[in-house]
Amino acid sequence: MSRRYFRIVTEHPVAVMLIALLLCAAAAAGIPRLSFESDLRIYFSPENPQILSLDRMEETYSKVDNVLFVLAPKNGVFNNRVLSLVQQLTADAWQIPFSSRVDSITNFKHSYADGDDIVVEDLVPDAKSLTPEQLDAVRRVALEDPLLRHRAIDPDGRFTGINVTINIPKGKELTSVPLVVERVRALAADIRVRYPDIELYLSGVVMMDNAFAEASERDMQTLVPAMLVLALTLMGLIMGSLAVALAALLVLTLSIVSAMGLAGWLGILLNPVSINAPNIILIIAICDCVHLLAGYLLGLRNGEDQKTAMLNSLQGNVKPILITSVSTGIGFLCLNSSEAPPFRDLGNITALGVLAALFFTLTILPALMILLRAKVTATGSNRIQGCLDRLALSITRHPARFALGSLALAVGLGAGIAKISLNDEFVKYFDDSTEFRQHTDFITDNLTGIYYIDYAIASDTDGSVNDPDYLRTLDAFTGWLRLQDEVLHVNSITDIYKRLNRNMHGDDLAFYRLPESRELAAQYLLMYEMSLPYGLDLRDRINTGKNASRVTATLRNLSSAEVLAFDARVQAWLQAHDTDIRFSEGTGLTLMFAQIGMRNIASMLTGTAIALVVISLLLVLIFRSLKYGLLSLAPNLLPALAAFGIWGLLVGQVGMALSVVAALTLGIVVDDTVHIISRYLHARRALGYDARAAVRYTFARVGSALVITSIALSGGFAVLGFSSFEINAGMGLLTALAIALALLLDLTLLPALLVLMEGSRRVAKNTAPEPAPAQSRSDAVNAISTH
Repeated sequence: MSRRYFRIVTEHPVAVMLIALLLCAAAAAGIPRLSFESDLRIYFSPENPQILSLDRMEETYSKVDNVLFVLAPKNGVFNNRVLSLVQQLTADAWQIPFSSRVDSITNFKHSYADGDDIVVEDLVPDAKSLTPEQLDAVRRVALEDPLLRHRAIDPDGRFTGINVTINIPKGKELTSVPLVVERVRALAADIRVRYPDIELYLSGVVMMDNAFAEASERDMQTLVPAMLVLALTLMGLIMGSLAVALAALLVLTLSIVSAMGLAGWLGILLNPVSINAPNIILIIAICDCVHLLAGYLLGLRNGEDQKTAMLNSLQGNVKPILITSVSTGIGFLCLNSSEAPPFRDLGNITALGVLAALFFTLTILPALMILLRAKVTATGSNRIQGCLDRLALSITRHPARFALGSLALAVGLGAGIAKISLNDEFVKYFDDSTEFRQHTDFITDNLTGIYYIDYAIASDTDGSVNDPDYLRTLDAFTGWLRLQDEVLHVNSITDIYKRLNRNMHGDDLAFYRLPESRELAAQYLLMYEMSLPYGLDLRDRINTGKNASRVTATLRNLSSAEVLAFDARVQAWLQAHDTDIRFSEGTGLTLMFAQIGMRNIASMLTGTAIALVVISLLLVLIFRSLKYGLLSLAPNLLPALAAFGIWGLLVGQVGMALSVVAALTLGIVVDDTVHIISRYLHARRALGYDARAAVRYTFARVGSALVITSIALSGGFAVLGFSSFEINAGMGLLTALAIALALLLDLTLLPALLVLMEGSRRVAKNTAPEPAPAQSRSDAVNAISTH
């Protein structure tokens, strides 16, 4: 940036503001193009092998999106009143938009022998007319049938579920999910009014998709205002001027509006993760404003007129602001290495916001400050500066102690990484305060799990599902699954074949086994399918060619590591029983989220390495020194290491979201390093100070601003910790922790290393006096422009 441009800003502020506002308006025109999506599938890219496997499974059989109603009556399920309610709710659920199937204990297709015939009918044809004997019979069948137990009824008959399969057309989720949820909640509200003694709980994939959207809406309603209040408070207290705070607020608002508009023009989608981009942009924009405004207000306090103060502040801060904006943008752009598209969207939108904040900080802000008459008052930064002066003096006297102490602290804390385990339970993405989490926890504790894995078992010959060898292999696999501690329920067609075989032998329990011949099995299956009504056929279990079937294992609440270990045992069993029958890899959201965590860690390690190399090369070029470029690695890498170590000691688990924090923070924490080394090099090269004097000069010139911006950044990200959405809360808290640790290391380790590396060597023959905080700004306005 040339001095000529700075003079244009200070001499023609109105024109500069109008041009900047017009550009903002052009960018903001893209906001109507933004759209929001909250489907769980957004966390998987289209080429992800697990999402492709899930798509194939759903194309072959049916979708697994569902709404689950669970009733918890005080006196158990098996009485006329409760069963009548189940029957009525089953009928009403067919009216839910996009419903394609409804399963409950009342419409369960029960088969039994009637002479030489098999009767297939609802387990409960008319709940109101059931006699006590019939109620006992219904109870016995429901609790004994493996297809119902731990799925539609608990083993004690206290709770029951009505599962509604929802088939929303692809691409219509944004408008369709709210319609489904609205109808579901209306049904639930009506039941709660008519049956106040019966508790009702809601869960399922569709309710989870809606919970993602509602969590984002809550965050926008609470966290964004909290961020704005934080920004105004910090700017007002630190700068000591309401006019300055309002000017900065305008820059923050324009940066966010421009970034969101550009995202709309570029077709970037909003989701529960990327919706936090405005919050992050707001905090990062504060840092740009602080550096420019701090220099401007200091000039005013030293007696400079407004134009001179702003001109000097622009000249002295433009390069550090530019460098830090570029490095921060690089860090966020490296989120494109993430396996999860929402984090890519977050990185891209935030990077756009960083560039917008840079633009408006160097246009709107200086122009507006020229037009405003800011009153200068004493601020809290004076007290901060006094502490920093004493710290600088101690570091320059005892650099080895500070270097060894801060290194030992960072490495010691980093050792806590060994205690970290990977865990992505998507239900626990929501905290205990959300209705979805509360309802789902109750259901998993009392009735059934919502975590499942599907396996497809296929043969090359059409109709082979009726082959005895196929059925025996399928039955062995089903039986093995039911023996596993992780499994609550298994849905397999072998249970239907066994029941039909028993029915055909007068319901003799001795014949509860698979048919002995292919012809007999085919006859049973045909007869059974012809008795099934529309919507309750076997298409969700058997493919159209009848050469493959789906086995679904419903699991208890498991960590990601436990899910992966379970699936590994399944694959080992399938390989050990290798026959002509083909087994697919497991699929389902449970397994997919467990796998993407590991994939995301691997991809983000690559992304972080790329960010590190690019930022390091940038610093080497800017500092014109390989030595200082390499020296900057320590304070840039150690904060993330120590932060993850503390997280491992206090929390112990990380998920998909936290794997992006290292790359995210790398671009942010480098800001402090850039400002410190830039001022230090100016003192060494331009002013001729020795290392100790240069460190004290650096603390006097940028120390307060660095503390202020770090407080703003840490506080802003910490606000995300109040999100009810764990992905955002965890990412915010860990990032805030890393930024706080970065400030600590930049104010202790980095200056100590500078002193130890340079000793008392000078780069100029003259002996410069030791600078003091009150020294005139005339030496500092060209802080890094001269090297």
